[in-house]
Amino acid sequence: MFARVNSAGCYGMDAFRVEVEADCSNGLPRFDIVGLPDASVSEAKDRVRSAIKNCGYAFPATRITINLAPADRRKEGPIYDLPILIALLTASGQLRARGAAAAAYFGELSLDGAVRRVNGALPMVIQARDAGWTEIFVPAQNAPESAVVQGITVFPVAHVRDLLLHLMGEAKIEPAQPKEDAAELPLHLPDFADVKGQREARHAMEVAAAGSHNVLMIGPPGSGKSMLAQRLSSILPGMNQEESLETTKLYSVAGELPSEVSLLRARPFRAPHHTVSAAGLSGGGSIPRPGELSLAHNGVLFLDELPEFNRAALEVLRQPMEDGVVSISRASGTVSYPCAVMLVCAMNPCPCGFFGHPTRRCTCPQGAAQRYLSRVSGPLLDRLDIHIEVPPVDFKRLASEEKSEPSEVIRTRVDRARKLQQKRFEGSNIHANGRMGAAQTREFCRLNEQGKALLEAAFASLGLSARAYDKILRVARTIADLEDSPLIEPPHLAEAIQFRSLDRKFWTS
Repeated sequence: MFARVNSAGCYGMDAFRVEVEADCSNGLPRFDIVGLPDASVSEAKDRVRSAIKNCGYAFPATRITINLAPADRRKEGPIYDLPILIALLTASGQLRARGAAAAAYFGELSLDGAVRRVNGALPMVIQARDAGWTEIFVPAQNAPESAVVQGITVFPVAHVRDLLLHLMGEAKIEPAQPKEDAAELPLHLPDFADVKGQREARHAMEVAAAGSHNVLMIGPPGSGKSMLAQRLSSILPGMNQEESLETTKLYSVAGELPSEVSLLRARPFRAPHHTVSAAGLSGGGSIPRPGELSLAHNGVLFLDELPEFNRAALEVLRQPMEDGVVSISRASGTVSYPCAVMLVCAMNPCPCGFFGHPTRRCTCPQGAAQRYLSRVSGPLLDRLDIHIEVPPVDFKRLASEEKSEPSEVIRTRVDRARKLQQKRFEGSNIHANGRMGAAQTREFCRLNEQGKALLEAAFASLGLSARAYDKILRVARTIADLEDSPLIEPPHLAEAIQFRSLDRKFWTS
């Protein structure tokens, strides 16, 4: 007998339709899976066999052939366990599922028939809906993320027995319902009110948040660089529906979405250790997976102790920072993951950390500071919009009882500036000044004659590149937005230029 069951596969962030065909024919008992399966798919025969027996059904003692179509696309992972089981029971005459043509299945099986969660559920449910299927049966742990897709009924399956009873009409599984995600927002984000002093650095972080600009902080140990970076998320605006869905898809594919979460609302904050490899940062592997760069999409990627990172790993960032997309090429194909991130970097000015310190002497040998700084390449440095020095905080300010401005107040100004930018870029895929291309920069960052003269003088004295020229204009546009100014005035431009001069102070000393 023959049976066909609908399923889906996932490669990168793209899902594709899969038909699971089962044929039980006469001959010596044998179980074959064809259709370009990988090792984990081929192992499904053992999981399916045990699950069928432990659920009280008879495993067919015939020649069994399972085909995963289309046969020219590689099938990966244990997601086909559940559809293979349903197709096999139907082909052997032990199950008559109603409405099978309009339903789809995916899920990993344990040996006792329990259904385990899989990666990539969200894009696969979206594909199932787009294919015209009206029902989809998913692991119960994947139900929260799957239920956010409208236009298809999602049934959570905890055990094979529950699914079989539902298909035979004996006990109905209640469809999963989308839930409100207010509880998923972090309730206790670190607050800028905890930061003592550092007025200039705090303002730089506000400008960065308002325009989604990349930041480099340089200063001695204990000056508060990591503290500032960790509080950046508390002043960023929340994600819109499109950003939330795209970020959730990434975490679903990577297997990092908590089982109780349906849709990520808070912007990601990723802080990989400096020992991370190039593949760990940008993504990769024999089966390409998102790296830290993509997992920070629509959020913050914080690289602490920047010169300690592997040079090859840092250089991988250069093109994705410009394009907002990282592409991973393998023999089986190319996978692209979005990576529109705010890159925040922190570093000491030398190995001991006290080069240029007002009260402590640098103990590094001659030339060590320059060699340490040279670990950060010029092209990468050029892609960082804002460079800010974070000096040590004196005892008087540390011991002061005076409260600093809280994140809530700063976020109000950031939200107002972002709304101006959303109105400015309405109808395009740009949401912040830091994402402007060359054409938008020319259109929205025009200078008067005084501003042109100021920028020309800075260009000549600082030796800025063409990329730095555009970065200065975009940062100046953000500073003007924070002050609700329709035009970029010379003070806005001067402040933006100051944010680009720090690298010359250290790198040319």
